[in-house]
Amino acid sequence: MPFIPFRKAITRLLAAIVLALSALVTAAPAWAQVDVHFHSFNGSVLWGRYPHTFVVFDGQLEDGTRVFENFGFSARSSAEAITSGPAAHMIITEDEDTIEDTNRHFSVTVTPAQYRRLRAEVLAWRNHPGRFYDLDENNCIHFVARMAEMVGLTVDVPSQYLRRPKAWLNYVTRRNPQLGAQEID
Repeated sequence: MPFIPFRKAITRLLAAIVLALSALVTAAPAWAQVDVHFHSFNGSVLWGRYPHTFVVFDGQLEDGTRVFENFGFSARSSAEAITSGPAAHMIITEDEDTIEDTNRHFSVTVTPAQYRRLRAEVLAWRNHPGRFYDLDENNCIHFVARMAEMVGLTVDVPSQYLRRPKAWLNYVTRRNPQLGAQEID
């Protein structure tokens, strides 16, 4: 019979430990990560949109802030970009309905600190002085290539992909088998 009080004491001690641990887990900062999704848009000159590529940031920061935003790089005027070389540039975003109709090629998970560096790079492209968009040197593919490079992927932009975002992202997929991604037809 002397074991029953001992058993009760052990049970109470274990219950107190479980309660303390659950309080620690509850008080811990939110699990923070952001997924960077790499998208292409097939586009059609007939429908007024050229083929395009962009990134989507989706996740949560340390303070619990929800992140869902997307960025691509473009010329302010397609005619200017095509006919006169370097053109005025802008960062563009897609609405959620458009994103659903695009090709998600692969995703990479980054830390909140990496996400902040990516966002700083987006701002650097947006705020670059002068005419920064160039069809052959600084188009949407070059912008997304910079994002891919910043998350540790092996990237380059061979000339045969300069105006073919979907084909280029398939090429990046082949160059980075660690992604476990499949090419998109």
